[in-house]
Amino acid sequence: MVGTENLKRIVDQICRDKGIDRALLIDAIEEAVRSAVRKKFGNRREIEVQFSEDLGEVEVFQYRTVVDEVYDEETEISLEEARRLDPEAELDDDLGEKLDNIADLGRIAAQSAKQVIIHRMRDAERDVIFDMYRDREGSIVNGIVQRFERGDMIINLGRTDAILPREGQIPKRSYKQGDRIRAYLQEVRREVRESGKFRDAQLILSRTCNEFLIKLFEMEVPEIAEGIVKIMGASREPGFRAKIAVSSIESDVDPVGACVGLKGSRVQNVVQELQGERIDIVPWSPDPAKYVYNALAPAEVSMVVIEDERKTMLVVVPDDQLSLAIGRQGQNVRLASRLLNWKIDVKSETRYTNLENASYRSLLEVEGVDEGLADRLFAAGIASAGLLAGMETEKLMALARLDEEKTKALQEKAALVQPPEAPEAPAAAAGEDAGADAAETSEDGPA
Repeated sequence: MVGTENLKRIVDQICRDKGIDRALLIDAIEEAVRSAVRKKFGNRREIEVQFSEDLGEVEVFQYRTVVDEVYDEETEISLEEARRLDPEAELDDDLGEKLDNIADLGRIAAQSAKQVIIHRMRDAERDVIFDMYRDREGSIVNGIVQRFERGDMIINLGRTDAILPREGQIPKRSYKQGDRIRAYLQEVRREVRESGKFRDAQLILSRTCNEFLIKLFEMEVPEIAEGIVKIMGASREPGFRAKIAVSSIESDVDPVGACVGLKGSRVQNVVQELQGERIDIVPWSPDPAKYVYNALAPAEVSMVVIEDERKTMLVVVPDDQLSLAIGRQGQNVRLASRLLNWKIDVKSETRYTNLENASYRSLLEVEGVDEGLADRLFAAGIASAGLLAGMETEKLMALARLDEEKTKALQEKAALVQPPEAPEAPAAAAGEDAGADAAETSEDGPA
């Protein structure tokens, strides 16, 4: 006999606590015992293992063929011995005999049985977790920070643990063990990878994905949940800034106002959950030009030039609005570009005007001259590549902020674009006039 008098109670308790199907657990126990018996007695014996509900124990039976003369005791039994077990036994019968002398299966066999049970229970638990959470994939879940592993967070969701990877964590916020946390359930896996970073992780969470922001607004704004206001897109730099585009199917419902809420209450709840992440709520428009105008707010836009085939936009803004349109370290225009899924190039009015000038464009043809340097040269009266090649090296060093060697190399490259202009008085005067004109054109200041 294998098992104890408490085996039935233990099976019931495990099934109740783990949510595992009882038949699956009993099957795992039977397989484990079968494996252990074969470890001890060999694989040639025909063994049958059954869990007895009445006795609450596992019974093991050995089947042998009834023969006149026994040549193999592991697979055959004599007719005389068979009839002592079963008076009705006949030759060629397969006679089952209950094994009662295997209580001690040996250390190796017992260890093998234990591993089989653990493996089968783990598979069963994974199936239970998958069935429990597969319908919740793409929703927000609540949990408690359990522990930290190499920068990743292990979050207890009640019935199981989930992993919040380092890249899914908002960088500005640190949690400690026992803190409550909300996150977006990004992936529910049935099969668990046995190698790689997420071994043994079935549930993958995120707080940095765009979907987390969208779901938070769905929870805070009833008009979104009802389908009156729709979220048309979102882009984030987690913990710093985000943009979300909204539209309304009803003309009398302001989608931006609905998301902001009374005195900003709704958007502030989202901001607090995201640890102070600044959120721009943008009115969506089917017209790309109007959409980008809204997306770059609060900066004003003077003009938009669209190339539909390449999905690129040239956005022209007043000189004093350039830094606002671009944002800190390019954040504003970068988020707008992701929101629209267009490539956006922002230029000041002065630079856009300069780009229409053929002489200015000749400066940009010189290898090593970017738009910033071209602006400084143009404003100083160096209005072409030829003038750049022919000007005094010392003056150019001051304007270009380069050493003598690099300045001379720059002039050599300029000479390849246009022949150097002789430093004669009329040419110098013309240069001064050009510089004065450029100064008048950019009196509001260069970009």
